[in-house]
Amino acid sequence: MYHSFEVEGVYHELWLSPSQQGYRLHLRDQVITPVAFTHCSDSSGILTIAGHSERVRFAIEGELIHLHIRGRTRILRYNDPLRACASGNNDTHALVARAPMPGFVVSITVSSGQSVSAGMALMLIESMKLETIIRSPQDGIVDRIHVKEGESFEHDAVLVTLSKEGR
Repeated sequence: MYHSFEVEGVYHELWLSPSQQGYRLHLRDQVITPVAFTHCSDSSGILTIAGHSERVRFAIEGELIHLHIRGRTRILRYNDPLRACASGNNDTHALVARAPMPGFVVSITVSSGQSVSAGMALMLIESMKLETIIRSPQDGIVDRIHVKEGESFEHDAVLVTLSKEGR
């Protein structure tokens, strides 16, 4: 899954993929391996990138991550890929839940015509052996489910269309 962070007004997209030594970090056209993070406490850990380890401290406040590393503190804003996909829809009467990554549908937990609330699980998907719950971005009614259990899909595919009540 792609992740997007804003640091000092600049957006950075990255991707983590599994490797034999932990994870690979994909950042723009670079691939950095191995990458690992070891928790030491609720607010600190050791970040290892390409064999070099650094102690980091962090605090998470909603979408903001306060990260202290190498004597400097940076504030990162995490941009949720599902919210970004949903907000790209300009139709005020319908929302879509899009695939944040390619994968396949493990299970669907709602049906067409069902009322849902913000944050409610719509379906469970799997990508690269990682399961992810697709949640409703807002209150509404399931208008259409575009995929079936076991069906595969591509990144940014429309999975579920919601309509606001009273449409």
